[in-house]
Amino acid sequence: MGKLHLNNIKLRDKLLLMYLLSVFIPIVVTNVVFYHVTTNNIRNQKIRDANIALEKLQRELRSVIDEAAGISYLYYIDPVLNEHLNRTYESDIEYVEAFNTAMKGVFNKSEQAYGTIASTVIYSDNPTILTSGTILPLTDAVRSADWYAQFRRTSVSYPVLIHSGNDFSFVQRLDYAASGPYTQIVKIDLNMSTVRRLFADSGFEGSVYFVHPDGTVQYTDDREVDWRTGATPMSTVALPEKPIAFSKHYANNNYLNGWSLHGVMDEKAVLQEVRKSSAFVFYMACINFLLPSLIIAAISRSIHVRLVRILRHMKKVKNQHFETIPYEESRDEIGQLTGEFNRMTQRIDSLIHDVYMADIQKKDLEIKRRQAQLQALHSQINPHFLFNALETIRMRSLIKGEAETARTINRLSKIFRKSIVWNRDWVTVREEMELIECFLEIQKYRFGDKLEYRLTVEEAVHDLRIPKMTFLPFVENASIHGIESSPGIGLITVHIGYADGRLAFRLTDNGVGIPPERLESIVRYLQGGDEMGEHVGMKNAYYRLKLCYKDSFDFAIRSEEGKGTAIEILLPPKPETAVV
Repeated sequence: MGKLHLNNIKLRDKLLLMYLLSVFIPIVVTNVVFYHVTTNNIRNQKIRDANIALEKLQRELRSVIDEAAGISYLYYIDPVLNEHLNRTYESDIEYVEAFNTAMKGVFNKSEQAYGTIASTVIYSDNPTILTSGTILPLTDAVRSADWYAQFRRTSVSYPVLIHSGNDFSFVQRLDYAASGPYTQIVKIDLNMSTVRRLFADSGFEGSVYFVHPDGTVQYTDDREVDWRTGATPMSTVALPEKPIAFSKHYANNNYLNGWSLHGVMDEKAVLQEVRKSSAFVFYMACINFLLPSLIIAAISRSIHVRLVRILRHMKKVKNQHFETIPYEESRDEIGQLTGEFNRMTQRIDSLIHDVYMADIQKKDLEIKRRQAQLQALHSQINPHFLFNALETIRMRSLIKGEAETARTINRLSKIFRKSIVWNRDWVTVREEMELIECFLEIQKYRFGDKLEYRLTVEEAVHDLRIPKMTFLPFVENASIHGIESSPGIGLITVHIGYADGRLAFRLTDNGVGIPPERLESIVRYLQGGDEMGEHVGMKNAYYRLKLCYKDSFDFAIRSEEGKGTAIEILLPPKPETAVV
């Protein structure tokens, strides 16, 4: 009965059920277990790293404090300093002489620890001691200071670590000699930039608190806690929702006994990256379910689709549409059936084309070839007729003694003949200059003495190849638009040579010039798209330069209204893409 039930289930549903029970559910369960194991491992690793970072900070901070305390002890046991402070001086000169003689090396102790100590000051109530940068009087203002009040509450002989405002200081009584009527104390301020750097570079991923034995926070990198007043109990500090707390206490040290370092990490922040993977597990589960479901549905559907496709192409063969079924080599029965059908269709189509279509195509190609020959022959009739007509007019001009007219017609015929020779796209500079000279002679025939021109070509560039009619359109434009409208005698100057290793074409005229707005419009037109406007010749020449040289050529046009126009074109010796 169960087997019959399974037979009634569609193939697509069977594949989907098999995937769900065998792949999807096991993958999801595995991912969930792996996520929890990974989260716990990362949390433990973070705790170990934080503990190591806090221990490192504890050692480094103690090292800084020990160094300052050691210097304080050096002052405490220095007999020269104690004798100097407890002596009664008869005059200021006697004190200065004693200071210069006996105290030269005393105050070098703090200078050797400039990275740890910010300043060192000795306070004394000896009235015969003069005030200096290091020794100051123990005045009522000093006794009223907060740090001094904290120090007075102690009676120990070792240095006392005191926090006041923004500073940490070591204060110690200089009573080692146990003699003298005066009171002297030394106050050594720690370098707070060093302390801040130690906290910033600790590597602890959370907030660190330096706590006094009375439980108040004396320093922290937590910006939410006001540590400068020294009145914030550690127990009142706002902690994260799920804190991970660490404590490191100082022991076996007179001046640090009872002090401690507390570190607090936010478990949510520490495991933030891991928490993100929970959404990733969910999304991957969705993908693992949806994508294979679509694949299974597509596979089961492909059997039906391929059978229907074979049937549809068989009906087309009946109507003489011999289309093959697009298919890739496959080994199942439907793939073999598709392959045999395609071979049969191709064989039938090949037989029909071999017998009928091949002959028809052969005749059609012959007709097109003859039409092409006829069109080519027809295209040569008109130019040859014009050449013959111009030659006849030239000969008749010579017979009538009109030599100038004959030369002009000869130059016109030469320009026309070279312009329609399409099997040569590239010419030498010499050939281009011949065309320019022919054109200018024709213009001179038109204008008479109103037009003059000067052509100079350096010998080294005569045989360089350039696109045909590269420079002629610009000469034509200078003649028609620059000189023809000028009331005076027009002069066109053309020079071709080398400039900075490149072929340089320079054209100048003394014509009417171009207004600035018009000049800007022409430049935009030349550098624009493929559309042709008023200056077709210049546009065509610029476009062909762009095709042949891409961006490796330079084009510049300058003009001053009423004084003339200058054009400069710089070409590389060899074009980037040229078919000569």
